[in-house]
Amino acid sequence: MFSKSRINEPGPKAGETEKKPAAPAAEKPAMPAPSAPPAPSSTPKAKPPASTLSSDIVIKGDVKSTGDIIVEGTVEGDIRAHQLTVGEGATVKGEVVGDDVVINGRIIGRLRGLKVRLTSTARVEGDIIHKTIAIESGAHFEGSVQRQDDPLTKAKAAAAKTGE
Repeated sequence: MFSKSRINEPGPKAGETEKKPAAPAAEKPAMPAPSAPPAPSSTPKAKPPASTLSSDIVIKGDVKSTGDIIVEGTVEGDIRAHQLTVGEGATVKGEVVGDDVVINGRIIGRLRGLKVRLTSTARVEGDIIHKTIAIESGAHFEGSVQRQDDPLTKAKAAAAKTGE
């Protein structure tokens, strides 16, 4: 009455002719047993695109993401992201934390990152705690620069500030 669907079965390889099984009892079930875990995908998941806060957006509050953020507008609050890019016309008033931080615009507040880059259009007013840093000619920076092996942990930054 019902026949097995052949949509998910591989077709014959080049140079081979399609063989039909001799006995229908030899066929495997179309679906695996429900208790069997799904097979892991051999292709890695695609990285989602960066979240962009456009130039007409003003955010008053903190922004957190495990992914990438591009800020083109104004943020009055802290930002934490894996990769953070602050656009040329953007302003951030608060702490900026990220693994990879590229500043093209203005930051007023502390900046913490594993890899920090201030481009020639950057304007930073605050302390920078980093593992690696690059400051291009023409960047404006007022504050202190401190290197740490793990700049992303707040405990180390707070302990250094209080002198503990």
